[in-house]
Amino acid sequence: MTADAAGPDAGTPVRDPAWPLSRSAIGLWVVEGVIGTLFWVVVVVAVLAFLPDGGPAPVLGWLLPSLLALDAVVTIGIRPWVRYRVHRWEVTGEAVYTLTGWLTRTWTLVPISRIQTVDVTRGVLQQLFGLATVAVLTASSQGTVRVLHLEADVAQRVADDLARRAELVRDEVT
Repeated sequence: MTADAAGPDAGTPVRDPAWPLSRSAIGLWVVEGVIGTLFWVVVVVAVLAFLPDGGPAPVLGWLLPSLLALDAVVTIGIRPWVRYRVHRWEVTGEAVYTLTGWLTRTWTLVPISRIQTVDVTRGVLQQLFGLATVAVLTASSQGTVRVLHLEADVAQRVADDLARRAELVRDEVT
């Protein structure tokens, strides 16, 4: 079940989930921003190198680098800190809760009884920062709920605990 955090009438939670992501997620997002910015630097340099003289070239010669610099400031200097402040998660005896999004806020609740599988994944950059993602797969139309960028040992403990609890709930039902 998901709900945008628009107001009490929209089915929003009584409270936000308790735990922030690992602070290492900020570093990961900064590195991802630097990689993305470097990609766009190459694209902008290539575009400017192949533009013919005259026409839109004088305007693009200052506009594209200016937009790229603005994007770099937001992507590297602002967005990682905002994302860290707004992404939260919690596992209780009854459910997994996540709150994600910095422009569009999404609150997700997955009851333990609905969990089918729990996976831990570690991308290349996540490994460099000691992070992992816990993916909780349900049978609902929402699909998989991900708790991003937890410390690797915390992610493994959470996944083990959720898998054990989901198995206990399945055993109680049968």
